[in-house]
This record gives sequence, structure tokens and C-alpha cells, in this order.
Amino acid sequence: MYKKYFKRLFDIVFSFIAIVLLSPVLLCLAILVKKKLGSPIIFKQPRPGKDEKIFTIYKFRTMTDAKDKRGNLLSDSMRLTVFGKFLRKTSLDELPELWNIFKGDMSIVGPRPQLVKDMVFMTQDQRRRHTVRQGLTGWAQVNGRNNITWEDKLYIDLEYVDNITFLNDIKIILLTVVNVFKATGVNTEGMDTAEDLGDYLLKRNIITKNEYLKKIDIAESLML
Repeated sequence: MYKKYFKRLFDIVFSFIAIVLLSPVLLCLAILVKKKLGSPIIFKQPRPGKDEKIFTIYKFRTMTDAKDKRGNLLSDSMRLTVFGKFLRKTSLDELPELWNIFKGDMSIVGPRPQLVKDMVFMTQDQRRRHTVRQGLTGWAQVNGRNNITWEDKLYIDLEYVDNITFLNDIKIILLTVVNVFKATGVNTEGMDTAEDLGDYLLKRNIITKNEYLKKIDIAESLML
């Protein structure tokens, strides 16, 4: 009953109230991002949503556009500033996703929307995570976030998909608040950003280089 009829209503009401109440915070963050990181203030990226429909996710940018002498963007770790790390650590960069929730791209609680190129490396069973709206926070986020293995993360996502209830969503929201203050599991251990699924599988010889390149081509075609 909740999953079919009330979860979307809960998302609309919650996101609208949050946008209104947090509007001063959103404005201040926008000004700081503009001053410290430049334009555009909002980072936009295609992500697979419910039923694997591609949507544009909105976040505050956390990296500069610094380039090398050849005009190529520097690595993520070199472009991620102290201020950018602060935004990620506190999850403040995620606040623009409230608009994604309000207009129906996402939900307050659900599996986190991964990259399109992550989706193509998932098994068919793992891709069941896309049978529901992706979330601002989720069961995997309160059980290790980015500092657990991809296998565990996707397994936990499916646990949530198979057991969506109002009480579980409230529990996840409350645990998220606690985890934000603890600021744990933001990045993959030893890395400044989370590791892509394809890179994870290739590094562990679970897939071949040829399989990796074929999947990347598929991902790029989905984003055209």
C-alpha cells in the first residue's frame, strides 16, 4: 500500500517542505560554490532512474575545471578542492537533488542513482535496483555508503527493493542524519572519489579489457 500509493506523495510533500525551509542554505551554498569553484554552480549528469530511464541529476559542483597544458582535465583528486571535499563529506552537494525528487526523477529513500556506465556492468539481477525510483539516501548508504564492496552495495540495494515499507524509510532517513554527522564512508578507502563498477571489476580480473571496452561503448550509446 505504502509503496504503491503513499511513497510518492511522501516524496512530494517532504521535498517541497525541505526546499522551502532550506532555501537560505541553498542560496548561501550557491554563492560559495560560485566564489570558490566557479560556474556552472550546478553539476549535471545523466543517471539511470526507475525502469532504467535516463534522467539528469543535479548536485552542487565540488571540482574545479583545472586542466593540464594540453587542455585535458586533471584527475578528480587534483580538481577536488578542500571546499569540495567539505561539501561531499557533509553531503551538502546532494541538496539540489531535492528538485529531482519533487519532479519525480528520484525518491527520498531508494538505491542511490549510479552512473550509466555502472549500470551496464551490473548483472540482470542487480539491475532490479532500477525497478524503483533511485534515492537521495538508501539502505546501502546507511550500511557503509561508498566504503563497502560493490557486491555488498548492490546486494543491500536489492534487500531494500524487496522490502519497501514506511517504517523502513523512516529508519533509513534517521540513520542518514546520524551518518551525515559522522561523515563516514564518503569515499572508497584510499581514494578521493568512489570507484566505478567497471574499474572495480577490471582491476580484480572479473572481466577482461575487451569486455570492459564493449560495456563502455554501450554506456556511451545510452547517453546519446
